[in-house]
Amino acid sequence: MYVAVLVAIVLALLWQWASCLQHRRGTRIPISVNFHFTRKCNYECGFCFHTAKTSYVEPLDRAKKGLLLLKEAGMRKINFAGGEPFLYPKYLGQLLEYCKKDLRLESVSIVTNGSHVKNSFLSAFGKYIDVLAVSCDSFHEEVNVKIGRGSGAHLPNVLRLSRLCREHGIKFKLNTVVNKYNYQEDMNQQIAEIKPFRWKCFQVLIIEGENDSSATLRNANTFTITDAEYESFCSRHSHHPCFVPESNNIMKSSYLILDEYMRFLNKGIGAPTGSILDIGVKKALEQVHWDEDSFHKRGGIYDWSKTGESCATVGDPKLDW
Repeated sequence: MYVAVLVAIVLALLWQWASCLQHRRGTRIPISVNFHFTRKCNYECGFCFHTAKTSYVEPLDRAKKGLLLLKEAGMRKINFAGGEPFLYPKYLGQLLEYCKKDLRLESVSIVTNGSHVKNSFLSAFGKYIDVLAVSCDSFHEEVNVKIGRGSGAHLPNVLRLSRLCREHGIKFKLNTVVNKYNYQEDMNQQIAEIKPFRWKCFQVLIIEGENDSSATLRNANTFTITDAEYESFCSRHSHHPCFVPESNNIMKSSYLILDEYMRFLNKGIGAPTGSILDIGVKKALEQVHWDEDSFHKRGGIYDWSKTGESCATVGDPKLDW
């Protein structure tokens, strides 16, 4: 195990060195890409920055072509998100299998609200999933309801999926958006008990044209917090080994986000790029604002494969909130 971990670390360092060399030569490598293939969602989170302005989903063959182009350009990890990706289970399953079996990517992950994830799906496609990230903003159900994350049964799904991930050998991750309604919450007991492999804590983010006013489908201005309030949440929870904070500055610039048309988003500071299916990955990367240094500084490359070392042991299967 230790030898495998050491080899993984060495390979990651070599890849970072190669990436830096390519960067100096003017070639950008999309190491990790977030593909938001749908905007449709069954939840109504008030701060959502990828709102359901369209119902478009790329045909499967075109989506696969785009993923192949990304792989050829150097992509090592793909993360499927939405909207809610599990509203399209057959489509999602085919993409998972393609990325792992055909493209042989190091890591395939999904971000989900958890409401539509079935054991039967994980039985069929779990072998193609390295990381399953479940969004959970509070361990008080009434706060989740106030935020718009479900109607009162969100926490049982979080617990259910933490158990299913252990059963299927999938790394379980939590995503939390720190906002006006939860920044004072103490989540230490629940995190210590459930022991996620990785716990991402994002500062709620305003994106122009998505969640910035009463004219958009969501208005996150009522959820915003100051940097000091965000830091107070972080300082209260930073002792957990799996804790990964991401402030607004880091979030805006360090992610490569591909939308439902396979365009890279500029996250409120400009129009999307052209589709990688039309202009290619290299040209699209020239059009997107992406801070590769911030990507590495926030730990964008981590033990994202099933074979990697987890930052925590398994949680208590009898846990209940």
